[in-house]
Amino acid sequence: MAKEEKQGILLESGTNEIEVMEFTINDSLYGINVAKVKEIIVSAPVKPMPHAHPAVEGIFKPRDLVITVVDLPRYLLGSSGEKGPKDLFIVTNFNKMNIAFRVHTVVGISRISWKSIQKPDKTVSSGNDGIATGIAQCGDNLVTILDFEKIVAEIAPETTIQLSEIDQLGQRERSDATILVAEDSALLGKMIEEALHKSGYEKTKIFPDGQELWNYLSDLRGAEDLDEKVSLIITDIEMPQMDGHRLTKLVKDDKEFKHIPLIIFSSLITEEMRRKGKELGADDQMSKPEIGHLVQVIDHLLDLKRR
Repeated sequence: MAKEEKQGILLESGTNEIEVMEFTINDSLYGINVAKVKEIIVSAPVKPMPHAHPAVEGIFKPRDLVITVVDLPRYLLGSSGEKGPKDLFIVTNFNKMNIAFRVHTVVGISRISWKSIQKPDKTVSSGNDGIATGIAQCGDNLVTILDFEKIVAEIAPETTIQLSEIDQLGQRERSDATILVAEDSALLGKMIEEALHKSGYEKTKIFPDGQELWNYLSDLRGAEDLDEKVSLIITDIEMPQMDGHRLTKLVKDDKEFKHIPLIIFSSLITEEMRRKGKELGADDQMSKPEIGHLVQVIDHLLDLKRR
């Protein structure tokens, strides 16, 4: 899929829908959010890199861009088997990185509601360490939506949230602000919470999706101490049940909640996504893994709220 073609199917803001690109590895169906896909190309020769993670094939250079190739069959199954001439590279862009993932076939694209995506059972996803963010019902098929952020974080830990960024902010005071975080990746949720605690924001509540955060917020409707129970909201975009754009729309369209600062913190912050978030009323938006910047924006928005 060329970049120009993909732009024609971008979704409207706040509709709680996702377009899932279905692909196969050994006839098993997996999925990726179309918003993460830059293009699909036929697999090409790859230059191996020394001392790389076993799942990293190496690099290739389509046009003028050097891109790392991840052998997804090997990552998922432990062995890639024979690489065929009909294999494809799904070239992705998220967290400000371009990474290609080898797959066997691309089946197509399904447009579905986030409510059609369920969190996998912990017995299937190995507790909090699973690499599936959800199981999607796409037509008659069940599709496993992979956590590509977790895959990349495992392969290259230096590309994900770094607590050292908090140390660089210097000495900080403890805060009594309560921050709600919607983040479907258990790994990233833990890392965000740890970073916030380290920066002085110790009163945090982590929710696995936007729906659970919205339910919690709705239960506080009419509370006299609302601002003590919710000082600020941080939300990812990609989440089962309710995505971050839908959550943002609900919060900012609500007379009782719209004054609460809301930050979109996602791997999908592109110019197009930034425009969508602004239309929905997000107070700020930034790309993972900029955790130091996130804390500085929290400081700023809470300071504005106190004035």
